[in-house]
Amino acid sequence: MEQINRRDFLRRLSAGAAGCLAAGPLWRSARAWASGETGKLNFVFLLVDDLGWADLGCYGNTFHETPHIDRLARQGMRFTNAYAACPVCSPTRASILTGKYPARLHLTDWIPGRRQGPSKLLLPKWTQRLEDKEVTLAEALGPCGYVSAAIGKWHLGGGQAWPTRQGFDVNVCAGPGTPRSYFSPYRNRKLPNGPRGEYLTDRLNAEAVRFLEANKHRPFFLYLPHHAVHTPIKAKADLTERYKAKLARRPRPTGRRGRPNPAYAAMIHSVDEGVGRICAKLDELKIADRTVVILFSDNGGYVPVTSNAPLYGGKGTLFEGGIREPMIVRWPGVVAAGSTCDVPVISTDFYPTLLEIAGAGSGAPSCPDGVSLLPLLKRTGTIRREAIYWHYPHYHRTKPAGAVRRGDWKLIEYYEDGRVALFNVKDDLGEKNNLAGKRPAKAAELRKMLHDWRKAVGAQMPLPNPYYKPRKARPARGGR
Repeated sequence: MEQINRRDFLRRLSAGAAGCLAAGPLWRSARAWASGETGKLNFVFLLVDDLGWADLGCYGNTFHETPHIDRLARQGMRFTNAYAACPVCSPTRASILTGKYPARLHLTDWIPGRRQGPSKLLLPKWTQRLEDKEVTLAEALGPCGYVSAAIGKWHLGGGQAWPTRQGFDVNVCAGPGTPRSYFSPYRNRKLPNGPRGEYLTDRLNAEAVRFLEANKHRPFFLYLPHHAVHTPIKAKADLTERYKAKLARRPRPTGRRGRPNPAYAAMIHSVDEGVGRICAKLDELKIADRTVVILFSDNGGYVPVTSNAPLYGGKGTLFEGGIREPMIVRWPGVVAAGSTCDVPVISTDFYPTLLEIAGAGSGAPSCPDGVSLLPLLKRTGTIRREAIYWHYPHYHRTKPAGAVRRGDWKLIEYYEDGRVALFNVKDDLGEKNNLAGKRPAKAAELRKMLHDWRKAVGAQMPLPNPYYKPRKARPARGGR
């Protein structure tokens, strides 16, 4: 694709959006739009905050009850090697909406991130908002006739970076990254209070249903990023009691998986109920057969309240538990029901995939980092990509580090001292065996790839802190 920025893209829109107008048989007349026979597919993107890879029934969890999400997986494709572009939320959200790696955007931590502490490295001066020059999915889909809504957690900056300044026609609830309250009154100026005690997850689902009802006769992009299951862990009392009773009947676990958290399970339960409600509404409106539904998470599960086992690590780390995500795509008539895909994919891939499905054509902006997943979804082939990468130059449950996965091999490099860890994640899913010493040539190969990639995307590196005073040596947190 030709590389264009947001200003050039919007100029093309004002000139007539020729790229989408010439998108082929998927484009229909204004009369067809009104009749709901446009031929365009709708998109529902469900993003669950901090949902771990092992948190769902369809991914092996036996405590959390997720019947509606499990049904979605039976109706579509479940990915087993899907990754977030960052182990924390804001950068991954930016990668979904732009198709670019966080390192390229210079948006590499949750907003506003942690302040500089007495650490060995100085944090880079990273960008704490989704910049106005970026063309989001909502903006790219607009000239194809799509109406777009962002309902839920935004966490990509305020003011010029609000959803309505980034191509979304509807904005509900965008506010603090962590909700001030999961129950009404919400204390959120972008979300009017509901009845006292109304649950935030239920309210967002209700707003999503209202959007579906209002736009059933035109193509839409519904972006529903839930606040759940992010802390504070607050759930509806009746559901919490249900899981407390279930836990009391459950034998105490052995091994790495900890004892389940009833309130966390109840939060997941509410998210699952919402998935069922949205899917039922699509059926009721008779648009389910032309709606692509995607479920994803922005980073790994938060270890204090869940277990990512058999993966190691969690949110904030570059181990599999921090970046590998549940991912489900339902596309009736195209994606084989009950299918699975073990090809490694990453959150930057949603952007080119949705644009290709929408028939955006050559008028769409460039996507230098994502790859369209259509060959995988249609099972017509595979995707071509040398590797996938991560860059996290921050201190947050780990030390600044980068990572690369090529095939079954994954390397993590720590920026403080250049130490590396090499794993074969197919044979060693829990990343127990660091093979860097036994496979030095493979480690050197992947390290060079990681360095070359950082240079290519203009990644910001942390610099030595001249005021750093070493403390008594202790094991690196989360290091292996």
